[in-house]
Amino acid sequence: MKRFAIYGAALLLALSPLVFVHPVRVQGRSMAPVLRDGQLAWVLRAWLAGSPQRGQVWLIAAPEGAALKRVVGLPGEALAQVDGELWFPERRLEEPYVSAPDRGNGGPWRCGPGQYLLLGDNRPDSRDGRVWGPLDRGTFEGRVLGR
Repeated sequence: MKRFAIYGAALLLALSPLVFVHPVRVQGRSMAPVLRDGQLAWVLRAWLAGSPQRGQVWLIAAPEGAALKRVVGLPGEALAQVDGELWFPERRLEEPYVSAPDRGNGGPWRCGPGQYLLLGDNRPDSRDGRVWGPLDRGTFEGRVLGR
């Protein structure tokens, strides 16, 4: 019995990090080149990750299923896409992580209280907030830590 308790404790100790962080396999090319199709990413669970900040990549429960996307719009903000660049009413959003801009126009997207606009970095190959609109904080499952 003592041996079983030791093995059980060792197993719980080995699995305990999964309570806080879990692996996710990247599917698709919407976040290339930062995250590539088939790559493994580590996700910090949402209850531990704090409030989403602009520029962070999050695992979300999107309308079309789980997805990894970058936070670009915060609660209370409005953004529009003009010739492939995101604009607040008064200034352009700097996005050094965008690998391929989508040269189209869209929006404006208005983030209400507790809502965020999330987009992929590889814009021509991403279904994201430009289609779904802003998402509620409750759809956030975890923040990507690394790959």
